[in-house]
Amino acid sequence: MTGFVVREMGASHLDMAVKWAENEGWNPGLGDAPDFRAADPGGFLMGFLDDQPATAIAAVRYGVDFGFIGLYIVVPELRGKGHGWATWQAGMERLNGRVIGLDGVLAQQDNYRKSGFELAHRNVRYGGRPQTSRVADERLVRVDSQLLPSVIAFDRAFFPGPREDFLRAWLNPERRTSLAYVQEGHVCGYGTIRACRTGHKIGPLFAEREDVADLLFQALAAEAPEEVFLDLPEPNHAAIALADRHALQPVFETARMYRGPAPQLPLERIYGITTFELG
Repeated sequence: MTGFVVREMGASHLDMAVKWAENEGWNPGLGDAPDFRAADPGGFLMGFLDDQPATAIAAVRYGVDFGFIGLYIVVPELRGKGHGWATWQAGMERLNGRVIGLDGVLAQQDNYRKSGFELAHRNVRYGGRPQTSRVADERLVRVDSQLLPSVIAFDRAFFPGPREDFLRAWLNPERRTSLAYVQEGHVCGYGTIRACRTGHKIGPLFAEREDVADLLFQALAAEAPEEVFLDLPEPNHAAIALADRHALQPVFETARMYRGPAPQLPLERIYGITTFELG
């Protein structure tokens, strides 16, 4: 591998990696790259072969004891030459000593097991043109700067590590629509919808109750003029029922795996994960 080196990405290289993800059919969001960087500016690595971009990986740190691997890509013409493995090792080294999560394609589960990862559950992407109508409910409130601290506090129970910087970028009302369900002054659920290469994705979608999740889904889906996608944890049967109820069909799936003790997350209240790239 003479001439191959892995180093931290710049902003333009992260844009390139997201474009590679699009080419892989992963359907990233149109504005994902700057928000990914907000999560952990140093958490994106690229491999260069003779100074030409060849590989990518996200190795994002959350707090002091959790990390997430994503955006692991080797350009097609350079696969099978060891560059991906070198990039993987660099990403894993950056997260050394932490519990690490990833969403991997099912065919790669055995390879991830060789690095100490174990299957926790499947995440399934559902997509389609939802059969919903606009809802009017005074408890549905757009997330703005005033409501944001309460939403960030609510989010903490649904993710293995703190991610305030990421959420401040992800929930920017100038770039995405985010709604919270607020009852008697308390946030009981929230969700975000964003434009993607194809259609729109709702994520995250977290709610204390199924009816709250359904109201949020309908209100968010009403913002989309075309297909809507929802990435949900398969153990949440209420989330599957929600997708079925609104005429969404499974179109893709990943294996949620962890190296180290799997975080005890309230999957029964997670109706849509945030992203396959960052958890």
